Amino acid sequence: MARLNIMNFTNLLPPRTHEGAPAKTVSTELQLRRSVLACLLWEKQFYEDGVEIAGRIAELVPKVAPATVAALAVEAREQMKLRHAPLLLVRETARHATHRAFVAESLERVIQRADELSEFLAIYWATGRQPLSAQVKKGLAAAFRKFDAYALAKYNRDNPVKLRDVLFLSHAKPRDEGQAELWKQLAESELASPDTWEVALSGGADKRETFERLLRENKLGALAILRNLRNMAQSRVDEKLVKTALGELKTSHMLPFRFLAAARYAPQWESELESAMYKAVESVPKLAGKTVLVVDVSGSMTAPLSARSEMQRTDAAYGLAVLLRETAEELAVFSFSDRCVRVPSRRGFALRDAIDASQVHGSTYLGRALEEIREPYDRLIVITDEQSHDRVPEPKGRGYMINVASYKNGVGYGTWMHIDGWSESVIGYIRELESMGS
Repeated sequence: MARLNIMNFTNLLPPRTHEGAPAKTVSTELQLRRSVLACLLWEKQFYEDGVEIAGRIAELVPKVAPATVAALAVEAREQMKLRHAPLLLVRETARHATHRAFVAESLERVIQRADELSEFLAIYWATGRQPLSAQVKKGLAAAFRKFDAYALAKYNRDNPVKLRDVLFLSHAKPRDEGQAELWKQLAESELASPDTWEVALSGGADKRETFERLLRENKLGALAILRNLRNMAQSRVDEKLVKTALGELKTSHMLPFRFLAAARYAPQWESELESAMYKAVESVPKLAGKTVLVVDVSGSMTAPLSARSEMQRTDAAYGLAVLLRETAEELAVFSFSDRCVRVPSRRGFALRDAIDASQVHGSTYLGRALEEIREPYDRLIVITDEQSHDRVPEPKGRGYMINVASYKNGVGYGTWMHIDGWSESVIGYIRELESMGS
């Protein structure tokens, strides 16, 4: 018979990253934040399986204050633009009597696309079909009222959980007669199909003719254009139409990494993409003083962001580097992997190329890199997945550790200001924090 009355020394050992560097023991709230804010739910990462990350989120939710979990769900959706992780947070919140009071309001805010109505229900039933709680019904009903005919028709798909299922189960009440008629059409499967590229192509329409028509009629959104550049190139869409569309792109809420990723598979339009990217960041206020930026280019950073995405963690890191080049009054850029390398002073796509070519994507020696940097600075910013081989020293002054992964343990704590996730909002956060004198 196995002995149970023995000491478990594993639990007494200090935490370490996957690569062996000493990590800090952090509060359950910070553990939940680092697990959520860079999490594309259920996607396998370089060091951890997506299911393991989802399980950790579920385990942490009841250990964190209900209001804090609710605020994190909203932050993950509204600021970090994540879709599935905030839905999981609300679903786990609904499991616990101590947290349920926040479910309806949180659910209404995190559901911002019509397909997220049925996606939430799929997550809710992932471990077995069960009745919806009163708070869940209230939140789904409130969210349902936000969507017009176009949004409902666009995402009215023949999935196991359909929009009409959500409508019936939530007992949503329409706000007026027009919405009542719209919901009647949804319930009776009589919604008119929207004029989108997905509908046209799934119906067998010619790819080139479809994209050219939608471009002429200005019916493709900015993100749809960027995501379909390769399709347009392969179907030989009129290049003048593509260039015009890129020149008129509404880019105010788009991150540089979107343009960097698009240029990887549509390099013939790199010049237009770069111009659109500059337009996207031109109104971002400047960071005063000198910034030293240290970018992780180790092997784990080249992992895809998701199974269906061609974007890598390096795209997020390079995108933030490009953003900082445009917003910092003075910037010095270094890359690190097996060694620390000073990157030439370039901007735009040229900066991306310089960082990527600076060294081989090898191991992660962040501590060594920070010790080698002698450059004076007003702030030091590190963009990394925090999986260092060696001990990471404290910064000599203001230090920001931007973590772009969801791994359990990391190194960016102590006197470091730790920021999880990648978004243009991290630059604004740094600016606001420093303006308050913190």
